[in-house]
Amino acid sequence: MRHYQNFKVKIYADGADIKEISNLTHNPMVTGFTTNPSLMRKANVTDYEQFAHQVIKLVSDKSISFEVFADELSEIEYQAKIIASWGKNVYVKIPITTTQGESTAPVIINLAKKGIAVNVTAITTIEQVETLAPCLDYNTRAIVSIFAGRIADTGVDPMPTMIEAVKILKNKPQAAILWASSRELFNMVQAEQAGCHIITMTPDMIKKLSLFNKDLIQYSLETVSMFYEDAKTAGYTIDVPELEIA
Repeated sequence: MRHYQNFKVKIYADGADIKEISNLTHNPMVTGFTTNPSLMRKANVTDYEQFAHQVIKLVSDKSISFEVFADELSEIEYQAKIIASWGKNVYVKIPITTTQGESTAPVIINLAKKGIAVNVTAITTIEQVETLAPCLDYNTRAIVSIFAGRIADTGVDPMPTMIEAVKILKNKPQAAILWASSRELFNMVQAEQAGCHIITMTPDMIKKLSLFNKDLIQYSLETVSMFYEDAKTAGYTIDVPELEIA
């Protein structure tokens, strides 16, 4: 049985907790990091730029993606150029559209021509990948983040989308397909099978890597023991009525 350490797909940690990021920099399986404004808000980040520089200092030898938060194309491009200037290992996350559904293709084209590495995010359809493909520069690094987990949340199998995306971008040597919004460890197997280059995982998911190929009988026994010990620790009891004598 194959082990995840032999997989080609790279693991990027997704989050905004400084302590967790610092710890994961020492994990040899984690080769990059991503974050976004929602994760930063959840982690109580109040100063975007201060947080970004703190993270860059921690992960200076690994890829790190920071997202723009503007919604007008000109402002998105302006923010992207500033974020890109923070470090050579920085990818700028650009949403595939604005909040009004306007394509960010013009911005992506301009940034790619300037050699700015982008991480195009929030992609959920093949049509979006097809629109994006000609925008990417042959020589400029890019990450294409397809939200497989969100596709699956709608009851749709994300595998056909991921496989087709890999085919569409096969002639873009600097473009890496990223399986985003992972929900479970099995997504790593799916990402590998689809030919994705990267998968994002939360710190909690990364901790589960030790479960890979775990013996299921042993896992069953551990689960039963957990239920038993938790019930005992909680002091649960069930009153047994006295038997009536006929």
